[in-house]
Order: sequence, then structure tokens, then C-alpha cells
Amino acid sequence: MKAEIRGSDAFAYIDVELEPGEGVTAEPDAMSSMSADLDLQARFNGGFFTGLMRKWLGGESLFISHFSNNTNGPRKLTLVQPTPGSIRMRELANERFFLQPGAYLASTDGLKVGVGFAGFVSWIAGEGLFRIVASGSGKLWYGAYGALLDREVDGEYIVDTSHLVAYPPGIKLKLQ
Repeated sequence: MKAEIRGSDAFAYIDVELEPGEGVTAEPDAMSSMSADLDLQARFNGGFFTGLMRKWLGGESLFISHFSNNTNGPRKLTLVQPTPGSIRMRELANERFFLQPGAYLASTDGLKVGVGFAGFVSWIAGEGLFRIVASGSGKLWYGAYGALLDREVDGEYIVDTSHLVAYPPGIKLKLQ
């Protein structure tokens, strides 16, 4: 699979080229355009009960779209997020990564995306009790409204909860 984030920080999008037999999962409103002979399957986001949990606890969609290439040649797909802003890709190698609700855009096969407890401080700050948890091995795309700032955290770091988008486990955040 070839995937490239294009556009500007204000209007980023992902150009994906799927080889035969490859697939990618995305939010239901993420597909902007695609080759006509790609297969598109809409399904519950992790099964019926998991989908309901992700919808009501994690602020994600009840359904997801799975695109697969069952042809004998490469096919193209363009993915966008619902709001103008930056997109990032993170390659996971049998690990976990946390996202704020609404940040998930797409992932390759091999990643499991679920809901995890974010803590009472997150809830009190208005961000909800739960966060999105991506785990496994594969590529994960996420985004947010506006530009994304990457920060290397060494020790304690204070972040306003409404500006936190994604972070790895082990980071001790003091949410304000």
C-alpha cells in the first residue's frame, strides 16, 4: 500500500493506492473519491456492542467503511476528514496509541480501534470519560481541526484538554 498525506495544514487529505488484496478502514464520511471497482463494505464499528460503545462513549461513528481491492491491479482512494485541518500518520508495531474522540480517520488491517477510560480529569474538563485506543500493528491516520503541533515530552507537560489530539502510553499528562 502506498499512502501519502497531501494538501496543506488547512486542507490535508490522504491519497491511497491499494495493491490487489489490500484494504483500509475509514470513518464513514472520509471517502472523497475512489476507483469504481474498489469494494466498499459498511459495517458496525467493531461489532454491534463495540460500535455502540465507540459511538456513545468515544464520540466515534457507529459504522465504518472498509475499502478493499479485489482486482488484479492497483486502485486509488482519497480520504479526507470532516473538518479542515492537519492529518498525521503513525506506524504502530504491536503497540497502543491514544486518540481524543473525533481524531480517528483511518487505519490499515492489523490495527484494532476501541474505547478506553480516559479518567475523571478528562471528564471534568469536558472531554469525556473515554478516549480512542488503537492497538496492534499497522498504519493509523488521525487529524484535527486546524494545524497539529508535535511535541517531544520529557517529564511532565501541561496540555489544555481541548487541544490534546493523540499521544502514546507512558506519557504523564497534567490536563488543564
